[in-house]
Amino acid sequence: MIAVKLVGGAKKSFNSEQFQIEKSDISVNELLEHLLKIKPNDTSELDIENILIAINGSDSSAMNGKDTIISDGDVVSIIPVIHGGSSKKLTFEIEKKQIHIIEICGQKKIDIQFLDDLREKYPKLKFQVISSNFVLNASHLKKILSISMNAEKNNILLSNKLETDILMRFASTLQISNAISSVGLKPSVNFILIVIGNKNHFNSVYSELSPLCVNLFLKNHSSFIKKHFNISKKHTDSVYSKTPLEDILVEKASILL
Repeated sequence: MIAVKLVGGAKKSFNSEQFQIEKSDISVNELLEHLLKIKPNDTSELDIENILIAINGSDSSAMNGKDTIISDGDVVSIIPVIHGGSSKKLTFEIEKKQIHIIEICGQKKIDIQFLDDLREKYPKLKFQVISSNFVLNASHLKKILSISMNAEKNNILLSNKLETDILMRFASTLQISNAISSVGLKPSVNFILIVIGNKNHFNSVYSELSPLCVNLFLKNHSSFIKKHFNISKKHTDSVYSKTPLEDILVEKASILL
C-alpha cells in the first residue's frame, strides 16, 4: 500500500488531499501513469511535467528520478510547480511556501550590502542570492530549492538557516565561506534573487527591483558549471538520463552530509 499526498493544485485533480493505492515496488513513472488512469474525468488536468515528487519527504529527482522505486508503506507527495508572471520572474510553491525568482543584472555598485538592505527592509521575507553562473535552468533551481526546503521540514539543514543551506547546496560544499566565495553575490556578475514568502510582499520587492531585472535563464552556463565542478564528458555520458548534468548537480547537492 502506498499513500499519495496531494499538495496545492494537485488536490483539484482528485478532489482529495490524500488517498492510498494498493501497489508497491513500482517506479515513480509507473505511479504517474497509474494516477493519470484513475484521475476522474471531470477534474483538473494533472500536469506531470511540472511537478515535484517527494518520497517520504525526499525529492525523487535526487534519487533515481522517475526510475526511483516506491515501496510498500511509502508516502509520496505530489507537489505542483506553479509558474507565474513574465519571463522576468518565476513563481512556484514548495512545501506550501511561495518561492519567487528574479534575475538581476550585475553592477559594480551592488555588493553584499544589497542583500542586507533587502532583509532589513522586508523582514517578513527570506532572501538569498546565487550567482547566475551556477544556475543551469529553472528545473535545476527548483530541485535544489526542494532539497533545501525538505531538509528544513525534516530538521536536517546543513546550517541553522534555510538561506545558508540553499547557498551551500548550489556550491556543493559544507564550508559556508567557500559557498559564499564561489556562488555568492559578486559585483558586475548577474545573480538569481530567491525570495521566499507572501506574494503581496514580493510584489513590493519586484516593483523596486524591476528596472534591474533581466529575462531569466537566457544564458547557458553549462560549460562554466562543468569546469568549476570538474564534471567531464565521460561523467555525463555515464548518466542514463535526458538531463545528465542537471541530475549530477542535484545529486551533489543532496548528498552533502
